[in-house]
Amino acid sequence: MTDTPTLDLTPQTLVLARLAEGVSEERLDAPTPCPDLAVRHLLGHLTGLATAFRDAARKELGGTTDTDPGAAVADIGPGWRDDLSKALAELAEAWRAPDAWTGMTRAGGIDLPGEVAGAVAADELVIHGWDLARATGQEYRPDPAALQASYGLLAAASEESDRDTGMFGPVVPVPADAPLLDRAVGLSGRDPGWTRPA
Repeated sequence: MTDTPTLDLTPQTLVLARLAEGVSEERLDAPTPCPDLAVRHLLGHLTGLATAFRDAARKELGGTTDTDPGAAVADIGPGWRDDLSKALAELAEAWRAPDAWTGMTRAGGIDLPGEVAGAVAADELVIHGWDLARATGQEYRPDPAALQASYGLLAAASEESDRDTGMFGPVVPVPADAPLLDRAVGLSGRDPGWTRPA
C-alpha cells in the first residue's frame, strides 16, 4: 500500500467534456483569456495536454511527454469533439492507476514526481476549463477536489517564486475572501473578471 495522495480526475474531465460539447462552431475563432489563443487553439491544446498527461501517468515517455506545450499553437481537426472526449476519458482512466502517482515521469519535457504531475494535470484541467467556459459564455463549476489541488499547486508555486510570478504569468491580485476558483485563476496569471467581448 502507498500513502501517496491521489485524485480522481474523472469528475473534472467530465466537466470539460460537457463544456466542449457546448461550444458552437461560430465561437471557435473567438478570443479566450489565454493571450493569442482562440477557442479552437485552446481546444487543440486541451486535446494535446490530455494525451501528454495520459502518457505521463502510464510512464510511456516520448514525443507526447517531451514536447514543450508552448512550442507551437495547437489547433483542431474535423473530429475534434470526439478526439477531445476520447483523450479526456483516457487521461482520467490512466490516473486512476495508483502507480501513476508514484515514481518519476515527464510532462512538457520536464521530469516530475508522479504525484506532482497528477496535480499539474488537475490544474491544467481546472484553469483551462475556466478559460473555455469564459470564452464561450458557459457556466463553470469545476470539481471541488480538482479545484483544491489546482489552488494548492499554484499557491505553492507562487510562494516559491518572488510572489509576483505564477506558473503561467504574473499573479493577478485577488481578495483573500474571494471564491477559491477566483483565487486559483488569479494565481494562474488570469483576471477572474475577464469576460468575452460582445
